[in-house]
Amino acid sequence: MKIAIIAALPGELRPLVRSGWIRSSAKRKTVRKWTARIGDADCVAVCGGMGADAVRQAFEEAAADGPFDLVLSVGWAGALQGHLLAGATYVASTVVDAQTGERFELGGVGQGLVLVTTARVADETEKHRLAESYLGAMVDMEAATVLRLAQMQGVPAVCLKAISDELSDQLPDFNDFIDQGGQMRMRAFVFHAIFHPRYWGALVRMGRSSAKAAESLASAIRTFLAGPKDVALVNRTGNVGW
Repeated sequence: MKIAIIAALPGELRPLVRSGWIRSSAKRKTVRKWTARIGDADCVAVCGGMGADAVRQAFEEAAADGPFDLVLSVGWAGALQGHLLAGATYVASTVVDAQTGERFELGGVGQGLVLVTTARVADETEKHRLAESYLGAMVDMEAATVLRLAQMQGVPAVCLKAISDELSDQLPDFNDFIDQGGQMRMRAFVFHAIFHPRYWGALVRMGRSSAKAAESLASAIRTFLAGPKDVALVNRTGNVGW
């Protein structure tokens, strides 16, 4: 069995791939790729950046060595509901593309949570709108594209998302610092943040939450890979023990 794990950023995958995974060469310099044999599964983990175009490149890279049998859409997400905890990993049951209105139902898998995929990083006002308009619980920029591509290839998918920022967090606008390749212009962002001290506290909390979320996500992925690969057996209790 071959499993593709698609993320946006290296930081989302770092705790997962730091032990036992082999860094592989990728065709594009913006794409990073790792492989591992875990139990009875050949796994490839790929990240290509934020947004739909970057996802398509990552998906293409994951398929470069042949077709796969299952896709995991993983990574950080923002909370759209107050009870979702920063640093915890959740399993989405439905993914909605906010641009097209498409809904991807994950076959009864998950915790009854709706993940909304948007073309831009959502601020607090947009988070409230997405929660109201779509009954959304989480927001990201990649999952809908991953699921659309998986659907086109007839491959089942599971969506695991770890909360990097909570609903009430007051954060700067990240969108001006994401380049056309879906990469964060970190130097420019840090320079901007230095002169806006009102965001310092929230950014420190986000940094800590993101690190915790990446560890939680890695644990969730390992738990999934260690068990039966039938997507119907994915945790659907609503617990957040990962």
